[in-house]
Amino acid sequence: MANIRDIAKLSGYSVTTVSRVLNNHPYVSEEKRTKILKIMHDLDYIPNAKARDLSSGKSTHIAVMIPYANHPYSEKIVSGILGAAFKEGYKVTLLPTNYDPNIEKQYLDELAAKAWDGMIITSKKISFETIARYLKYAPIICCEDTGDFPISCVSIKREESYIDLFTSLKKQGHSKIALTVGRSETISASTALVLETYQTVIGKFDEVMIVRNCRSFEDGVNAGIHFSKIKELDVIVTNGDDVAAGVLQHIDQENVQVIGEENLLSSQLLGFSTIDHHLDQCGAAAFHLLFEKSNQSIAIPYTFIQRI
Repeated sequence: MANIRDIAKLSGYSVTTVSRVLNNHPYVSEEKRTKILKIMHDLDYIPNAKARDLSSGKSTHIAVMIPYANHPYSEKIVSGILGAAFKEGYKVTLLPTNYDPNIEKQYLDELAAKAWDGMIITSKKISFETIARYLKYAPIICCEDTGDFPISCVSIKREESYIDLFTSLKKQGHSKIALTVGRSETISASTALVLETYQTVIGKFDEVMIVRNCRSFEDGVNAGIHFSKIKELDVIVTNGDDVAAGVLQHIDQENVQVIGEENLLSSQLLGFSTIDHHLDQCGAAAFHLLFEKSNQSIAIPYTFIQRI
């Protein structure tokens, strides 16, 4: 297999000149470039990508840390990242963590070793303090509000969306409002936020009105069985459209309003209301922030889609 020295020997030019052609360096005459490219074509030469990346210090390759590979939240936000990255010619590696802080730190160590040009963290368990220590190695963007930490972020207006939703439901006269949530509020800021907002707007809740550890359609089915036993229930606010779709296997929308999150295909087909936090826009914005020199914070507005 031909190497860069073979091409230099056949062309009569130096290895440095051949390297400049490989890396699209502007300071090479058109005559030299044409001759070298022809020899590469004749030899069916394919450049060593890793060596070229080491030479340029850039790989056009980023990593995206996600909690789960098969979760609607991850899928939608990753879709936005992939769309933006594809337009810019970047490769993307997905790094599922299952919220294991040891695995999260392992990926950050790989980032420090220059495995990727940058990293987007969609959701994590590791602390912002730990993440901030890796900023000297490569840019890192978090898809949640990083507060006073010097980490650029793109966040969704989750608190505002819940306040507006619960306030609207209260004004409509609804009082028996049930919830499905994901991880425990002791480890999930999102769960803690929805429960806190509920208590602020609606009032103290009864544990029977909450089904925890809901992440999938199947979890929603089990939640629907639970809620079907509660009399005079007004509304069920779920933490995802697929969960809501599962709930509706045992709940009649004509008697109980079911509200989802993220405007997925399931809510469109089954015709229930949903809060769209525009996670795809969040992902695209996070990708573009990787290339900003200054620390920035962006908040993506939400849309409530009323279908009932």
